[in-house]
Amino acid sequence: MGRIKSALEIALERTESVRGDKASIDQFEAKQRGKRAANEFLEGTKVNLGDEIKKTPPEQQEALKQGVFDVLLSQITLPHGEDDLKRLEAVGKGLALIIGDSRFSSLYKQLNGAFSQYLDESSRYEEAIRRQYAPKLRQKEEELSRRFGRRIELDPFQDAEFVAFYNQSMATLKGNYEAAVEEVREQALRLFNRSIPLN
Repeated sequence: MGRIKSALEIALERTESVRGDKASIDQFEAKQRGKRAANEFLEGTKVNLGDEIKKTPPEQQEALKQGVFDVLLSQITLPHGEDDLKRLEAVGKGLALIIGDSRFSSLYKQLNGAFSQYLDESSRYEEAIRRQYAPKLRQKEEELSRRFGRRIELDPFQDAEFVAFYNQSMATLKGNYEAAVEEVREQALRLFNRSIPLN
């Protein structure tokens, strides 16, 4: 009967041949620093992405930029409210710095305009949906008032039929703008990949 090995012994045997490559560890750490710097930049702390790149050794700058780029690219989404516009503007500035191509800056400026237009149109859509559904909602309120013998007021979002109608209408609006967001993401990726020299 053979000797039973502990989990630690088995793990050590399996990882025996794995040795850390200093260069790849440095690249990984630079990418993580880039991600942290991008998050701090978006939080509004005094992080200057240009300074972070300059402070980084030349052989790690690509990895740092990749980390920053990954975080910022993931932030290009449709805004949920006016508060998001400031964050999205910072995303564009950070990406423009990392990409270093004036075509991206002008493209993102157009997208920022589309973001504002989306918020305006979104609030107009919501008002129109509420107006369109109001007669049906009043009818339901009157029916419930008769049934319970007292005045009943319904919030439209308590009504499943309204919620379904609202979600369908807003999804249509969102779909129109999502295509522009996706196009900017793809363009950013293409321009970023061109800005990094091939190894």
